[in-house]
Amino acid sequence: MAQQWLNETYSDVVGYNLCPEDGRTGWATMRSLTRALQQELGLSALSDSFGPATMAALDARGPVGPAEPNGDIIRIVQSACYCKGYNAGGINGSWGNRFLGVSTDFAVNRLMGDLGLDDARDGTLPTKAFKALLTMDAYVLVAGGDPEIRTIQQWLNRTYWQKRFAFLIPCDGHYSRDVQKSLMKALQSAFGIPDGQVTGNFGPATQQGLRDHQLQQGATGRFVRLLSAACVFNGPVPAGGTIARTVFKETFDGRLGEYLSYFQQFSLLEDNGWADYPTWCQLLVSMGDPDREAGACDTRFTITREMAASLQADDYLVVGRYLDEEATSTLDKVIKPGELEDIFAGGMKVFPIWQYNARRLVDFTYTMGYDHGVRAHDRMLHYGFNGGAIVYFAVDYDATDPEITSNIVPYFRGVQAALSSRGRRYLAGVYGSRNVCARVSEETLVVSSFVSGMSWGFSGNLGFPLPFNWAFNQIKEFRYTGGGQTIDLDRVVHRVGIDPGIGSDGVGGSTPSSVGELLDYVDAVRAEAVAYGGADPELRTLEFLRSPRYTQQYKGWDLLLGPWDQDWIDHAAWRLGRRFPTFIDPSYGDTINVDHLAATANAGLLKGSGEGTAAARGDFGGWGGDLSTFYAEWRNNRRSYASGYTFCVDRLAKRGVVSSYGFTDMVEDVDGYLLGTACRAGAQFSTVLRAHLTGSGHTTRFRDFFGSRFGSSLTTATGAARTMLTDVGTDDGLDTLRDLAIIGTSSPFVLLPKDLAAEDLDPFVEGFAEALHNLAAIG
Repeated sequence: MAQQWLNETYSDVVGYNLCPEDGRTGWATMRSLTRALQQELGLSALSDSFGPATMAALDARGPVGPAEPNGDIIRIVQSACYCKGYNAGGINGSWGNRFLGVSTDFAVNRLMGDLGLDDARDGTLPTKAFKALLTMDAYVLVAGGDPEIRTIQQWLNRTYWQKRFAFLIPCDGHYSRDVQKSLMKALQSAFGIPDGQVTGNFGPATQQGLRDHQLQQGATGRFVRLLSAACVFNGPVPAGGTIARTVFKETFDGRLGEYLSYFQQFSLLEDNGWADYPTWCQLLVSMGDPDREAGACDTRFTITREMAASLQADDYLVVGRYLDEEATSTLDKVIKPGELEDIFAGGMKVFPIWQYNARRLVDFTYTMGYDHGVRAHDRMLHYGFNGGAIVYFAVDYDATDPEITSNIVPYFRGVQAALSSRGRRYLAGVYGSRNVCARVSEETLVVSSFVSGMSWGFSGNLGFPLPFNWAFNQIKEFRYTGGGQTIDLDRVVHRVGIDPGIGSDGVGGSTPSSVGELLDYVDAVRAEAVAYGGADPELRTLEFLRSPRYTQQYKGWDLLLGPWDQDWIDHAAWRLGRRFPTFIDPSYGDTINVDHLAATANAGLLKGSGEGTAAARGDFGGWGGDLSTFYAEWRNNRRSYASGYTFCVDRLAKRGVVSSYGFTDMVEDVDGYLLGTACRAGAQFSTVLRAHLTGSGHTTRFRDFFGSRFGSSLTTATGAARTMLTDVGTDDGLDTLRDLAIIGTSSPFVLLPKDLAAEDLDPFVEGFAEALHNLAAIG
């Protein structure tokens, strides 16, 4: 009705654009309403923008209300109310009285309350509220929104809306660019910056204000409110095996200090639990304090041995360098022959970056991602990087959320498909804004993020927290002089636990082995374990073979299996050389990762597997852990896969399909279970591995696993999967490990399996059981 009235009334007006008459709220209708209002206000030129001229003309009339003489302006208000979901009592030009039933007065009163402007509800619509009404912003909590964020949004509106610099922001429970700008303006106003100079930019006056208002426990008042708002906006952070949150408050209490402490740990700041200058910066802008300690850097310039030594002396321990460049490039940014050796000799590590242009939307398609994945794999081989190394694929522009959906995510699907087609030797990381990194990571397409934090004005950085898997955060570009030259350098904060970088031991020794080479190597490891003494040689063998990815790099294995003997691992690496062996499977020809297989076997040896529908830590070290992260992948993709059964059918243990639980993962889980179970019964790992790979064991692995673990029963496999995902209190904290595995690979608002309705979870676990049954049928 609103659309029909608009088009019928204004279709002959020069400058009015017809809106669709489809009954759907959208920007087209809001822009038509804006042009209609401008016509009624007598503006000579109509536009989609509710700009200064429209504001001035409305201000000159005063708030629109019961005394409004222009019935069509009231009809515009009524039409906009219906578009926003408020019943205005019809599109009739009559304001009405809220106390006499449904009316425009009643709708506007509700709108003002939802905006947080309870004290301003006087039966009229102020100019700024009229502007808010003609947007697509929501003022009620919407799907996925956080009530605590909505409380802050309403408080910001209520406190600052009459300031010259302020406009009314959404109250939908979502942290966004507009909300971030409003918070920054509120801080600038609190610092005493004149209204006319409040911009929301992170300039020198704002930075000085932060230095002057460093807060500790016991503080109260507006600055604590703004501090706690910034903490809420930055969302949950890892906190010693769980996640930490806080709430909006005006007293700096112990709970707020505890959150800040965990936030500082997560952000690699000094852990003091108070709002010092670097912490304020990190809460407010993606670059944080650009002069803080960094630990890493990246550059397009060649790193000589002398430059590496100079950088290392200045505490830059890892450098990002480019694998390749376009044929038309004049930057000369590619890693040069002998450069890696010079970097290592200078005491540094390296992290590889892939970027072909990557500065426009058209640079990102599935096909391009596949091509780049293949090329990156080949260049990594060219430089001799060992298996398991991470390559950061760049998105070097401010991609919007719709563009991430339409192009960036398909590009990374192409990258993953390419790496999978090459045996998944290397892992994909992402370089880009916070939103790019988070969105791509939520799709479980990458293992870690390199955040372009120094581009703090990017829409993808304003209004988005650091992704959980950030490994590098680029914070400042500057000119660096050292080693006899001056180069452009980016300062990069380095989170070592996510990606330690690649040193000399990560290059030149990991082409897939033959079965014979693998078996000889495992024999040598066991012999060294026997000579070392002090513990079960099978345990020592498996502990070394699973390191470092399943000891230091992938967190949680100490919680699952207990501490490992790092002295033994270092000794074995010194004696035998640090190798991360892969081998070619004799049945399928796929590249199998020995460290994953050994980790699963190690879990089975130490903790044992469950029986029937019960679940145990040995299960979680193999199929149970992979099923948990596969569950997270499904829930991250729930828009595309409403059915968990279909998701399993399409993506679980399918050869050639990109998935967090691919075919080779299943092979490694199955073999690890069979070998670990044998070792727990007293067998020697090297002996059963040899029998398995050179005899017939590998040809019947799936059937043997399905029979041994689940009694060849679909019902038992389904029940065990359900127990693994939902049982609370299983095996002394296994449920906590499971939940952490899911939280660590999913968006913050994904439901845990124990909280998911049975009618949604049951098809997923049934799909898992059927996938195992089908594999067992082929051997």
